[in-house]
Amino acid sequence: MPTTANTVTIRIPTALRPQAGGNDVVSFSGASIREVLGGLTTQYPELGKRLFKTQDELNRFINVYVNDEDIRFLDNLDTAVKPGDEVSIVPAIAGG
Repeated sequence: MPTTANTVTIRIPTALRPQAGGNDVVSFSGASIREVLGGLTTQYPELGKRLFKTQDELNRFINVYVNDEDIRFLDNLDTAVKPGDEVSIVPAIAGG
């Protein structure tokens, strides 16, 4: 288990917590979004099915932010992260 000193914090939205063991916050190590989400989905495979369309593509209704920056406008899954960064997973909500 990684220590909090070298990990990235991942915030899990309420809608996805059942697939993440009921956790609202988890921590994983990694140098990129791909690596930290890889650790997350290895530990919680059902969550991975909700997050990813394919191994290299997030579902279109899933938005991921690093320190409030949308990874789609950075390097997507290859966006670099460093210890202490905060990753937020935000499912898109449609309505009308």
